[in-house]
Amino acid sequence: MILYSTKNPQLKANLEEAVFRSLPSDNGLYMPEYIPKVSTQFLEGIEHLSFNEIAFEVSKTLLNDDISKADIQMIVDRAFDFDAPVVPIEENIHCLELFHGPSMAFKDFGARFMASLMSYFLVRSQKEIRILVATSGDTGGAVAQGFHNVPGISVTILYPSGKVSDIQEKQLTTLGGNVTALEVDGTFDDCQALVKQAFLDAELTQKYNLASANSINISRLIPQSFYYFRAYAQVKHLGLPVVFSVPSGNLGNLSAGILAYKMGLPVEHFVTTTNRNNVVPNYLETGVYNPVPSIETVSNAMDVGNPSNFVRLTRFFGDEWEQVKEVVSGFWFNDDQTKAAMRDVYEREGYLMCPHTAVAYLGLKEYMNLTKKDLTGVFLSTAHYAKFLNVVEEALGSADVEIPARLSELLNKTKVATPMSTRFEDFKDYLLS
Repeated sequence: MILYSTKNPQLKANLEEAVFRSLPSDNGLYMPEYIPKVSTQFLEGIEHLSFNEIAFEVSKTLLNDDISKADIQMIVDRAFDFDAPVVPIEENIHCLELFHGPSMAFKDFGARFMASLMSYFLVRSQKEIRILVATSGDTGGAVAQGFHNVPGISVTILYPSGKVSDIQEKQLTTLGGNVTALEVDGTFDDCQALVKQAFLDAELTQKYNLASANSINISRLIPQSFYYFRAYAQVKHLGLPVVFSVPSGNLGNLSAGILAYKMGLPVEHFVTTTNRNNVVPNYLETGVYNPVPSIETVSNAMDVGNPSNFVRLTRFFGDEWEQVKEVVSGFWFNDDQTKAAMRDVYEREGYLMCPHTAVAYLGLKEYMNLTKKDLTGVFLSTAHYAKFLNVVEEALGSADVEIPARLSELLNKTKVATPMSTRFEDFKDYLLS
C-alpha cells in the first residue's frame, strides 16, 4: 500500500511509515495512492459473514501487499472481540450500534486495530514509540483502553478541561501505566493544534519516535470502514438502497464510510450531520470551506470547528465540490432539537440515544423526508448513552437511567491528569522533561 501526502502527491510512504509517522513532513494527510475494489463474490455472500470475517476480507484487499494473510488474520482477531449490530428503530430506520467495545464508543474499532497493527510492526522492528493524541471525548478513552500496557508504546492524551463528560474523563485519566493524561486549558482544537505542532518540531521528533492515534492516522481510518460493510450485510436482505447518516466532528468516521464506498460497498448516499459546529454542512451548501472556532454543545465530541479529515473527504472526489455533493448531504441541529429527539425516540420506541446519535437520527430523518424515496436508512450510534448521563437525564426529565457496570465502576476511581496550557512551548517542555 503506497500512500501520498494530500499537500504534495510526490511525497510518499509505505504503510508502516505512514502508520508511525501519522503525518507527512509537509503537514498534509496520508491518502492511499490506489483504492482496490472488494470482490463481487465477497459482496454477494456478505450477509453470511461475521464481523471478523468481513474485517479480514477488507483488510486483505487493502493490505495484502504489506502483510501476509496469516498476520492480517492475527491482527484482526487480536483487535476485535465485539460486533457492530444493526437495530431496527422504526419503519426503514435502523441504528448501527458502535458502542459494544471496551470503552463503549466507536473509536474502539480504530484504536484496537491500530494498537494491533502497531504491535505487529514493533515486534518486527524492536522499536519503541510515543503516541500523542488529542480527544474531544471518546478518542481518549478508546486509545487509553486499546494501548494500555501494549509493550513498546507510551501514550500521552490531551483533552480540553471541562469539555468532556465525567465518564469520558475517567476513562482516559484512571488507567495509569503507560497512559498519561494532560488536561488542557482550552478547546479540542487547541489540543489538536498542540499535537500537530509536536509532529513538526525537529527537536521532539529527533528525541522520540512520535505517532498519533487520532483519526488523522490512516490505521484508524481503515478499520472504521469495516462496520459499514458489516451494517450493509445486516440490512442487505431488505432489498432497498442504503443511506448512512454519520454524526460528524473530525470527519474520520465519514471518510471511512467513503473509503468503503470507493472500495465497492453499495451505498446510495451519505448524510453528514453536525451540531452548531456546521462548517461541513455549510460547505456542502455553498462550496466554500470556512473553518471557525468551535462552539460548545451537548454533543461535545462533535465540537470541531476545523475538521482534520476535511481534506481527505474532498480528495476522495478529486477535490470537486459538485462530486462530493452527489454522494454526501449535510444537515445540522441545535441542542434543543437534539434533546427533543432523544426524548421523542425514547417515548415512542423505548430506545435511548446519546446526543451524537440523536443528531445522526435527525439528519437521516431530514434526508429521507426530503427525498421521499424507498430507502433503508442507517444512522450511526457512536457512543453508549450512559457516557453522557447528564444530557440524557436532562433530555428525558428523569434521573433513573441505567448505567452499565463497566462505566459506573469508573466513577469511583481517582482522576490523574496534569494541567497544561495551550502554549506549545509548555507542551514541548513537558515532553522533553
